[in-house]
Amino acid sequence: MAQATAVPVRPLPGESLITWPPLRGMDLLDSPAWNKGTAFTADERTALGLHGLLPPQIETLDQQVVRAYEAFRRKTDDLERHIYLRALQDTNEVLFYRLLLDHLEEMMPIVYTPVVGQGCQEFCHIYRRPRGLFISYPLRDSIRQLLQHRPYREVDVIVVTDGERILGIGDLGVGGLGIPIGKLSLYTIIGGIRPERTLPIVLDVGTNNPALLRDPEYLGWRHERVSGAAYADFIEQFVRAVREELPRTLLQWEDFGVAHARPNLERYRDTVLSFNDDIQGTGAVVLAALLAALRVTGGSLEDQRVVLYGAGAAGVGVADALRAAMVGGGLDERNARQRFWLVNRGGLLHSNRTDLRAEQRTYARAWEDVASIPRSDPRRVELSEVVLGVRPTVLIGLSTAANAFDEPLVRAMASGADRPIIFPLSNPTNRSEAAPVDLLRWSRGRAVVATGSPYAPVDWDGRTIAVAQCNNVYVFPALGLGVVAARARRVTDGMVLTAARALAALSPAATDPTAPLLPPVPDLRRVAVEVAVEVGLEAQRGGQAPRTSPETLRDRVLAAQWFPEYPKYPGS
Repeated sequence: MAQATAVPVRPLPGESLITWPPLRGMDLLDSPAWNKGTAFTADERTALGLHGLLPPQIETLDQQVVRAYEAFRRKTDDLERHIYLRALQDTNEVLFYRLLLDHLEEMMPIVYTPVVGQGCQEFCHIYRRPRGLFISYPLRDSIRQLLQHRPYREVDVIVVTDGERILGIGDLGVGGLGIPIGKLSLYTIIGGIRPERTLPIVLDVGTNNPALLRDPEYLGWRHERVSGAAYADFIEQFVRAVREELPRTLLQWEDFGVAHARPNLERYRDTVLSFNDDIQGTGAVVLAALLAALRVTGGSLEDQRVVLYGAGAAGVGVADALRAAMVGGGLDERNARQRFWLVNRGGLLHSNRTDLRAEQRTYARAWEDVASIPRSDPRRVELSEVVLGVRPTVLIGLSTAANAFDEPLVRAMASGADRPIIFPLSNPTNRSEAAPVDLLRWSRGRAVVATGSPYAPVDWDGRTIAVAQCNNVYVFPALGLGVVAARARRVTDGMVLTAARALAALSPAATDPTAPLLPPVPDLRRVAVEVAVEVGLEAQRGGQAPRTSPETLRDRVLAAQWFPEYPKYPGS
């Protein structure tokens, strides 16, 4: 490869001096982190051997964004738009992120939920270029060496999945890598984590999806999933390798199966800088939305009766977050647990059930307390029966059971609550428990609604009601930014709870009851700064980060938030 002398590059505001990579010609144009395409200046083209490889016209980044947006708009369906954006990311990262930033509300659903689900399902069929790392079980004795093959030495954030429970879709094997790629795109565009300091990883331990095993184009290890002690040992080897190779890197666990999500979190949360977004991130954003909703409906969090449909990792994580906030508001643990009724496909979680995991048993209702609820089956209590018997004020869906919140259920809830709070949060859209337009119609406009996927505003009774997307994107990029800026050593429950409260404080509904519960998507970068500062301060209070003044921490957060702009040579 042709080499060029490393050239200092004028830093952008808040950046330290960086160095132009020793690349020339096509090697430089093939490097997405450094490629500027038609924006290379005449002097840069001379110095880096680019004359003749590019059209003679020199463009600005803004001009490139116009052309890229035209190409995006020409695509005929969302999957094609997803493929286009992924290809642009693999060609010119600055242009990709600037395009995304300029059209964030339109494009976020394309690079992430809901379209990323389809991208993961088609991952092996639309695969073009490598991004991130595939760590496969047959190479389990070489994990540290695989980490050393990462594209860039310094890494602030890793997002890792084993592909077992992708969104509400299920086991997608190595196709699950699309989720870490999408998540880290949001870490960058919202949190401002530099793109070259992020690393998506899929742990390829096989797949139990028979369609993938039969698919001649499947790119993963063709083997049933490893389980039991072999799986646990593989995860141990991976975490040990991360700790040795990247000891200060934030590790985000993403879309692991129910049997592994919480055990992985609990086993490693005190030994490596890590958190689980499905458990802790979901809990934080739902808590924030609920606190905002209570400003509309009145009443305190401690007085709510909460029915959660879905008792997997995310459902229990939400219950944990709400319960912790209730305890913080003055309830003792026992009374806080009594505010929850968790339901899964086996019905209400109760003490007579023998199929519950340890974390689910925390919320199992004593059978003698629920035996009086009218039901059709003497051994189980269905969701509709729980709603009729409990008359909840809050109904949250994390079940992936499409249309589970039907008209009779919603009408029953609305009959017992003046302003029912209903959050159908399952992703992607076709797995949502209900559509906002139906919830408002069935409740005669009284429901306070937030969803997991984006929905259009609803016209009701002469009003246009914007629907908040209660998505983890409000939390995890800000949490990562706060961890990086504060140089935190661990992610604590207090830091996650602080993120939720900081987000709730920024709710538009705090000043306008007709406004959405969460800030608009175009404000997410500003929101991330405010949440990150509070997370960093909590890390300092908890002894997990070096002490600074609040002003110094805010300066660090702002300095750490990268903006997509081309670097320039001195004097250019």
